[in-house]
Amino acid sequence: MKDLLLITPPFTQLNTPYPATAYIKGFLNTKNCSAFQMDLGIEVILELFSKSGLAQVFSNADAVFPSAVNEFSSNSQRILYLRSDYIKTIDSVIAFLQGKNPSLARQICSGNFLPEASRFAQLDDMEWAFGTMGMQDKAKHLATLYLEDLSDFIVECVDENFGFSRYAERLGRSANSFDELYQNLQNEPTYIDKITLRILNQRIQEVQPKLVCFSVPFPGNLYSAFRSAQCIKKHFPDVKVAMGGGFPNTELRELKDKRVFEFFDFITLDDGELPIELLCKNVINTIDNLCEVSVNLCVIKEFKRTFLLENAEVVYKNNSSKPDYKQSEVGTPDYSDLHLDKYISVIEIANPMHSLWSDGRWNKLTMAHGCYWGKCTFCDISLDYIKLYEPIAAKILVDRMEELIAQTGENGFHFVDEAAPPALMREVALEIIKRKLVVSWWTNIRFEKSFTADLCILLKASGCIAVSGGLEVASDRLLELIKKGVTVEQVAQVTRNFTESGIMVHAYLMYGYPTQTVQETIDSLEMVRQLFELGVLQSGFWHQFAMTAHSPVGMFPEEFGVIPEQNEITFANNDINFKDKTGINHDKFSFGLKKSLFNYMHGICFEYDLQDWFDFKIPNTKIPSDYIVSCLEKETDFNIKPSAKIVWIGGKPISETFTKSKKGNSWEMMKLTFHDKTETFEITLEKDKAQWLINSLETISVFNDSKVTFTQLKSDFETNFEDFELFWYSKPINTLRDFGLLIL
Repeated sequence: MKDLLLITPPFTQLNTPYPATAYIKGFLNTKNCSAFQMDLGIEVILELFSKSGLAQVFSNADAVFPSAVNEFSSNSQRILYLRSDYIKTIDSVIAFLQGKNPSLARQICSGNFLPEASRFAQLDDMEWAFGTMGMQDKAKHLATLYLEDLSDFIVECVDENFGFSRYAERLGRSANSFDELYQNLQNEPTYIDKITLRILNQRIQEVQPKLVCFSVPFPGNLYSAFRSAQCIKKHFPDVKVAMGGGFPNTELRELKDKRVFEFFDFITLDDGELPIELLCKNVINTIDNLCEVSVNLCVIKEFKRTFLLENAEVVYKNNSSKPDYKQSEVGTPDYSDLHLDKYISVIEIANPMHSLWSDGRWNKLTMAHGCYWGKCTFCDISLDYIKLYEPIAAKILVDRMEELIAQTGENGFHFVDEAAPPALMREVALEIIKRKLVVSWWTNIRFEKSFTADLCILLKASGCIAVSGGLEVASDRLLELIKKGVTVEQVAQVTRNFTESGIMVHAYLMYGYPTQTVQETIDSLEMVRQLFELGVLQSGFWHQFAMTAHSPVGMFPEEFGVIPEQNEITFANNDINFKDKTGINHDKFSFGLKKSLFNYMHGICFEYDLQDWFDFKIPNTKIPSDYIVSCLEKETDFNIKPSAKIVWIGGKPISETFTKSKKGNSWEMMKLTFHDKTETFEITLEKDKAQWLINSLETISVFNDSKVTFTQLKSDFETNFEDFELFWYSKPINTLRDFGLLIL
């Protein structure tokens, strides 16, 4: 028995659990509040994609359409015909994608093992898309196509709402009214619903919770959360039900429809720790704090950012004077109860960053709550999850990393920040290296000038493998309007720094921003083409601008030349339909932008005229063909801040003294030999300066606690010698700069 049951409803990711319940369970551990968590989505997927599950899927299709098989598409008819092959292979394929059956890769790649339907038609592009990838990755991609074929069949023949990372998403998108979702909830449960509710019922009987909390991150989780809550209310009427997470935090801030509370007792907003703690104390532990207002309704005295029904009216209560917890106080995420060994790694498309997202299991952590920049005009900067910035101390973060490695056996980390702060990334990297941890990690950033070549080298040395950041519209005018705080030139230089250090770079790209002209769209594409051609970007994704209610564009549309559609809000409110006063139809650029990018990511078609990507006339670009080259050729600023930290991430040298003679004079010299992971190099200095350098490298070593600034190093040198600048910019020191002597 547990007091709380924390649930992520279907569906989010196949390869790793969404972290919200793990964050909350970690916090509840610090309060001695017992909780059990489950990822209902992965449990449904594993039951659906099993021998017995697929047998039932095909039987269900026969039952639903007993006389309509010939009305299925030819693709679904083929899959139905091959049902025995799918049922035979499904368990082996799932085990392979769970990392339990790696030897199956050869059989998958050799052909004639997996039944193939329409998704395999893209295999003509397989060789150039996956030519440099190993057999395991090729097999994962083929197995993913096999699952997507089955998904297509399920959508057409069994349940039109199905999707691997979402369910009935349409019902949750911009649902200003609750009517359509409510009506669907009055219908008989779908096939996927029945699986979901069967698993849920069993788990509630096992756990016997007093409070069930659904974390709903996306619109694609909303319907299943409501359907599950409906089931709990029907079969377990004494259990209280709450909802929190990303969807209510952004979409349900203006909730008015009382029908919502036929399903949920409480809906909380923003950081969930304190609201859930108060629900625990009042629902579970302190009946004395409950005030009965009717036979079936109790009103808790103290709430934090919580909607509930009181006297048959929707009320919002925020009457607790207790402040939210600091990030240092919320504990380490706890992944216990989750079936970590059963998640499925897939490779959907040959996009390097998307592969990171869906392939392999990542422990999720946050470096800082909120965004340290908090100015971008398309972003929900008025909401607390962006607005309230609070970094976590590097030592606490790395403590949590070590705890999670011990807990999960996984040393891969995805820092899920809005934008990880460069200074904190530096301190985390130093702490990882100092503790000699072997980890791989990636995060989201802003392409700002703080990411120098030296900082990127440090991040790489600590295990950073990739970063993603918003280039958005590659136009300086629009970047200024967005208040992005970067220029295209700056982005080019920063992406170069990351790439040269060996860190993969993914860019989020935007089109259709208010006032964006056709010329600016084409010029933006040309900038992107050049960035990929020069190799400083490895991955990217175009998305069309969407106006949200909590962004500056949504809050002050007249300032951005857009006219919003006004709807009465009784349920969800986030995405807003609008008209751009320019009258440009940005939708028509979607296919050409995405097709060109797909080719650029694979290193081809850079010589194509931009017109070739579009089936309508576009203007010629006004961007010079060498624009990005000229940005990268600009001279580096050699001015070093006096307060800059000097750090050595290399090892101790082997020293050898020898005598050098010239014109009758002789003096002692010292050769220092260094070994790094890939090569050996030497430098030669006068003996006394070499000895000073050896001592200094020991002092500034990343493994020491002492933090030496450029000014302090210079001062120490000049107590013994003259002209530090001449020494610092000499050939021997430049060699060390190439091998781990960093200015941070």
